[in-house]
Amino acid sequence: MADLLVTNATLPEGRTGIDVLVTDGRIVDVAPRIEAVAARTIDAGGLLLTPPFVDPHFHLDSTLSYGLPRVNRSGTLLEGIALWGELKPQLTQDALVERALTYCDWAVAKGLLAIRSHVDVCDPRLTAVEALLHVKERVAPYLDLQLVAFPQDGLLRSPGALDLLQRALAMGVDVVGGIPHFERTAADGAESVRLLCTIAAEQGRLVDLHCDESDDPQSRHIEMLAAQSIRLGLQGRVTGSHLTSMHSMDNYYVSKLIPLLVEGGVSAIANPLINITLQGRHDSYPKRRGMTRVPELMAAGVTVAFGHDCVLDPWYPLGSADLLEVAAMGLHVAQMTGQDAMRACFDAVTVNAATILHLDGYGIAPGNRADFVLLQARDPIEAIRLRATRLHVFRAGREIAHASPACASLDLPGRPREVDWRLRRVDAPA
Repeated sequence: MADLLVTNATLPEGRTGIDVLVTDGRIVDVAPRIEAVAARTIDAGGLLLTPPFVDPHFHLDSTLSYGLPRVNRSGTLLEGIALWGELKPQLTQDALVERALTYCDWAVAKGLLAIRSHVDVCDPRLTAVEALLHVKERVAPYLDLQLVAFPQDGLLRSPGALDLLQRALAMGVDVVGGIPHFERTAADGAESVRLLCTIAAEQGRLVDLHCDESDDPQSRHIEMLAAQSIRLGLQGRVTGSHLTSMHSMDNYYVSKLIPLLVEGGVSAIANPLINITLQGRHDSYPKRRGMTRVPELMAAGVTVAFGHDCVLDPWYPLGSADLLEVAAMGLHVAQMTGQDAMRACFDAVTVNAATILHLDGYGIAPGNRADFVLLQARDPIEAIRLRATRLHVFRAGREIAHASPACASLDLPGRPREVDWRLRRVDAPA
């Protein structure tokens, strides 16, 4: 007997009437009308069954710390960094663990089962590193947590940061991170990119750098990152996060830059909620919105994903671990309102993000781990529009979260008793 059979599901690529059979935590068959006996059967009723959401860019060490030690009054990136610097000496491992575990609970309830989190290594105690390594072990049965060694105060600008980063990697942190635009000079930023990529090449690591997170059209660190990827043969293992300066760059320069990213096999992560909140703060009107050139990067073949980045921390006062909210904001800011473009925004928080994290066994296909989410929507576009309720969340074939369908009752003469926000097709008159 199989463990689980999901029937009559719609998959993100558009197939309908699909059944999914699960045994021993793995998907064993995906096909219409599977004839099998299972310990549990769920009728999807034509709703969307998707692989879990994946957040490729987050800061789990700072999450849920909003207001500590005070609120970011200017709303800028730099004040947020200063606030975090004030909070760091006060951090305790217990508080870090508790906040991170709480956020992971939120994530699971939203069908978010994989997170890449940057963790600040510019603290001689490495308190956040120890805390998040503990969290990674705690959540492993139900959530994939990938950690990035992130020198928040600058690899060269912060005394001892290079050694601390190496120590964090030796302790079990997975990915090499950096923030070249926060170094004191552009030359130091470029040198930090060279050093970090060399470390990654020598240790066989992935690379994910906060890159050009500014409104400065002259910021050139993503160019350096692509060049180092080519020099060291890191194609497919390198990611540039944020890339907000590309929003302000000259079109001619970008016409040269994007092919260089393709040649370098560099992926890109935009963080729509945070990019449009932090960028353009020094503008009057018109105000730049700051998010990188998502449609153009996608059209060129660059793997582009959307991250949440922050939730209730020194940089962002909102958020709830909802990657559909992230996709919706990315859709609006990038003006990606065509049918294919909207579906691409759904991919940006699922399959594209999973590709950047190099997740193994991701997706609804035979042989993969039975991780999937049943949404109260009939397709990816409707899921984004409605921020669809996660009806059932499965990890390795075991349900780990569920929710009642979203509904509302009406008391209006001549109208239905219940509201269904899904669009009901009405035939045009003859």
